[in-house]
Amino acid sequence: MIHQTAIISGTAQIGSNPSIGPYCVIGPNVKIGDNVVMHSHVLIDGFTTIGNNNKFFPFSAIGLAPQDLKYHGEKSSLEIGDNNLIREYVTMHPGTETGRMKTSVGSNCLFMASSHIAHDCIVGDHVIMANNATLGGHVVVGNYAIIGGLAAVHQFARIGDYSIVGGLTGISRDLAPFASSFSERDKIAGLNIIGLKRHDFSNADIKKIQDAFDILFFNENDKTFSEKIAEVTSKYQHEDKLKSLINFINSESIRSFVQAK
Repeated sequence: MIHQTAIISGTAQIGSNPSIGPYCVIGPNVKIGDNVVMHSHVLIDGFTTIGNNNKFFPFSAIGLAPQDLKYHGEKSSLEIGDNNLIREYVTMHPGTETGRMKTSVGSNCLFMASSHIAHDCIVGDHVIMANNATLGGHVVVGNYAIIGGLAAVHQFARIGDYSIVGGLTGISRDLAPFASSFSERDKIAGLNIIGLKRHDFSNADIKKIQDAFDILFFNENDKTFSEKIAEVTSKYQHEDKLKSLINFINSESIRSFVQAK
């Protein structure tokens, strides 16, 4: 099911059972898995590797050169996992030699219209990016994170697992797993309680996460943030549901943490 107006390079690799609509263009170094669906006017180029069961909607532009003045045509790549919905006008760019030479996108994600993933980003699984949500270069987004419409994440920032960034929100620092941030730039509003319940976190687990957040972000005392990290790590390092938080706050980063105040 490949429309006669589609332009596909003879060296592109396409898996079984494709559905490629009118006026789609696939470049010479593209590799696509099984059961791809490309509605009309989809462009996929560059050294782009795409998994199985992905659906691309009209005017999405995938794998073109990064919007980075330091990019000079190096053969960097873009890798996309399985079962993603990539809606109209979505853009995803490959890496650069000043980064990791690769942009990685996970599986089971929804990228709504006009959302953007810049060079050298790492996007996890089950991520939702709403309309016009934007990731700057080198951003890391954890699993099950949600980024609202017209939200923008600054380059090199990290968005933790199960966190939510509300619409029109700017993030320029690291947002901890399970956190919510709405409207006000770089401020934690609280836990992403609804998201945690949707993903079957028990009340007891949520209470422990809230306690960890109180220690890190909400309790006013004379402790340094490093001391707060050490306290939370010591108290919850063996709690399975808090492992992503423990790993996140103990990982090296060039950004500081989004705070509550």
